[in-house]
Amino acid sequence: MDNGYASLPASAGLLKKAYDKLKDSDAVTALVLMEQALDYDYENEEIKQALKCVHWWLEHTRRVDEIKNPFEKGSLFISLLKQYHVFLGQFNDIYEQCQYAVRFYVYSRALFFFEGLLGSPANQQDPGLLLLVGRCLKGLGNYDEALSYLEQTVRIKREDAETLAEVADINALLAQTKTAKALFREAFFIDPLKIDLRFMESALILKLKDDVAELGYRNEELLEWIPVYGYLWGVFSVKRELKQMEAGRLKQSIFSLEAEYESNPARRQFLKPRLINYYFWLIDYYEISREDPLLIEETLLKIKVTDPDIYKIYTG
Repeated sequence: MDNGYASLPASAGLLKKAYDKLKDSDAVTALVLMEQALDYDYENEEIKQALKCVHWWLEHTRRVDEIKNPFEKGSLFISLLKQYHVFLGQFNDIYEQCQYAVRFYVYSRALFFFEGLLGSPANQQDPGLLLLVGRCLKGLGNYDEALSYLEQTVRIKREDAETLAEVADINALLAQTKTAKALFREAFFIDPLKIDLRFMESALILKLKDDVAELGYRNEELLEWIPVYGYLWGVFSVKRELKQMEAGRLKQSIFSLEAEYESNPARRQFLKPRLINYYFWLIDYYEISREDPLLIEETLLKIKVTDPDIYKIYTG
């Protein structure tokens, strides 16, 4: 069986073989095949990009065999993804087949090291390990299995924004949209800055990120504004009733944040969106629990004073 290689031009056939080897975790052979493909088609930009990408990973993981701890080995691959996304910034065009093969290589290699640790009962209760296993499985497209590991992580480590965002992302990928919206809103409420959007894959959250970025927000500001516009634009539209204890914590958080907002002008650009998001949650609480409507009006006035434009969108 030739896997369709024979019907392709020489360079394309070799590149396809290289991608298959990369997905099989054999980056060295993939590199050799890419070099052969380049000999046939020296001007091919996809082959050039693929070579640079595989070289990058081989260079940055060359010390992996020196590391004794399997968890550290696997974590090296995952941690390098952030640097790799920076590296990709040099290219005007990104070739999806290439990046798919690279992603498969990275997650497969990391998962190999992580799975070897799961035989230990203690490790089966380690939320850090379970999160990374779930993330790798998601990256490989094994959504149901990934969800199982990540939901177990949530049971062990409650109110963890990073894990909740991963669970939300998988639910979105599985077309469980209502659950995804609720969990994304919850994750961004807990702590937007703990969510790494580079690991998100669903159109639901990536489109929201792009739309908010078009307003000019970047980095920390972008993360803080996502739940605000997610709520205003109907993406984070699923609400839940807060328990009395949660409502009490929310009110205390608002009180503390208002004080910091007044006393620290240099941080207002970051504090404002979080404060507004907290106001949204408080209004929802008042509405769901049928509190005095004057409390809602009071909170709306606070939004108006904090950001008149957001107030107009909210009330319009």
